[in-house]
Amino acid sequence: MMTSLPNLLTLSRIAVIPLVVGLFYVPEAWAAYSACSLFAAACITDYFDGYLARAWEQESVIGKFLDPIADKLLVAATLIMLVGFGRLTGLSILAAVVILLREVLVSGLREYLAGLNVGVPVTRLAKWKTTIQMVALGFLIVGDYGPREIPVTVIGITGLWAAAILTFVTGWDYMRAGLKHMTAEPARPPASAKQARSA
Repeated sequence: MMTSLPNLLTLSRIAVIPLVVGLFYVPEAWAAYSACSLFAAACITDYFDGYLARAWEQESVIGKFLDPIADKLLVAATLIMLVGFGRLTGLSILAAVVILLREVLVSGLREYLAGLNVGVPVTRLAKWKTTIQMVALGFLIVGDYGPREIPVTVIGITGLWAAAILTFVTGWDYMRAGLKHMTAEPARPPASAKQARSA
């Protein structure tokens, strides 16, 4: 049900997006750190909503639907704002493009396979990708407002490229798994069913 704690945590991840986006328009260090804190809190809920849903046996259809969407909305909004405000420039934008395209690909693949009643399990490598990606985005949100003695932007960009490489690898793995089902021959009805129809 919608009011269960796991679902509320998922919804909070969506609700925080306008706040993170709005803070980009405030050219102050406190705004950058606030946006990073909200982003980090949203990322933490990504772990706890799934964990609590399984531990409390509160897994629901709406939760399974909203959870991946919340993640993709948060990541897409953050990447767009980073590019729009010049915190992600040059060739590094390609890493963002790879990540966004992979999200679209996997979403379409999940939708297609759901029609076949086939699930797409999340691999351990994909979980590492998500972790590295979220940490990198947190660094990039702070950007030049970070301490001068720490190369915050460089760390963020390096992490984003690492996430983009893992994104490409995991996206290809998902695509191969999906192609097996797409190219599989449809099951033939048993001979008795054919004879019944012909009769």
